[in-house]
Amino acid sequence: MRRAGQVWQWSGAVICAAALFAAACGGADGATGSAPAPGGASGDDKGFGIGGDPAAPGAGQGGSLAQRELEAISGTVTISGSSTVEPISVRVAELFRDVAPGVDVTVDGPGTGDGFKLFCAGETDISNASRPIKSPEAEDCAAAGIGWIELRVGIDGIAVMTNRGNDAVDCLSFEDLYALVGPESVGYTNWSDAARLAAELGSTTSFPDLELDITAPGAESGTYDSFVEIVLEGIGDHRAEEGAISGDEAATTRPDYVSAADDSIIVGGIEGAAGSFGWVGFAYAVNAGVKLLDIDGGDGCVAATPATIASGEYPVSRALYIYVNAERAAAGEALTGFVDFYMGETGLVQAVSDVGYVTLTGDARAETVADWSARVIGG
Repeated sequence: MRRAGQVWQWSGAVICAAALFAAACGGADGATGSAPAPGGASGDDKGFGIGGDPAAPGAGQGGSLAQRELEAISGTVTISGSSTVEPISVRVAELFRDVAPGVDVTVDGPGTGDGFKLFCAGETDISNASRPIKSPEAEDCAAAGIGWIELRVGIDGIAVMTNRGNDAVDCLSFEDLYALVGPESVGYTNWSDAARLAAELGSTTSFPDLELDITAPGAESGTYDSFVEIVLEGIGDHRAEEGAISGDEAATTRPDYVSAADDSIIVGGIEGAAGSFGWVGFAYAVNAGVKLLDIDGGDGCVAATPATIASGEYPVSRALYIYVNAERAAAGEALTGFVDFYMGETGLVQAVSDVGYVTLTGDARAETVADWSARVIGG
């Protein structure tokens, strides 16, 4: 994990090792370490998913550049936005350098919202995003005359964990998670402490009389941001409207837990305490010595698997995107060549898997490639 604002640049003289971005939780925010690849289970082709034959743009589609042409081009590509998507783009940039050494690619990860501000101000060529562009952001781009091409590139799943020996807990709802680690749970030291708040939120879960030991990502982490956005923020906004918390607290966790920037430390904390609780990227957790909890996002308990993450059935998952400046893509070989490369198997399959995310299905990849080849402009 790294703090937003740090910039990684690939040029003829500077390149970082692939392992720097290979952790799954780190895959969400750039941590060092080695990530296991996602499981090999095949998903179906509905929604966004995994499996299927790789899709890649052929030479000449949408102005694609052949590899021999990539070797001859030069220029720059500037990318900013989501710290969750950042490691994918970083890995693509690293692999791209092997075929286009004359192109300098910079990748930064201040966050999706900040990235769209830069993108709609014309300061970047590509905006990484862990959610679709919002209407006000699209309006800002339109006002500045910036058309964009939305391209889905992968899927993020977050595993919620406890100790393997904790037989008292198997499934938690979003309300349960809020009661355990939301801003109103400060001072809770036993799982049972969360029972009153969970019941107030409508949960019927029975919490054990067991010491609660939380080890999880901190606020500098993209995985933290994803967890808060998907699980806690909606409930937090509602509680703020009711006056139970302030508006500033709505999109936060409790601060009184052990936060770590290293996935191995988080997993070690889960393994080492009988009543542990935490979350990391699925690809890292699935091969660790921890218990993955089923999650109920409102439609019943769902286990975290490559297939359920891929289909969107697992509620703590979401699609990941890049947004490309359409006018610059039409005018610049460096940007066109980079996105062509991103849309190939090396980008959408190898790079996504290398940093521990779930790849799109063959059908979903083909759809993304088609959108790029046709230069489908949003707005």
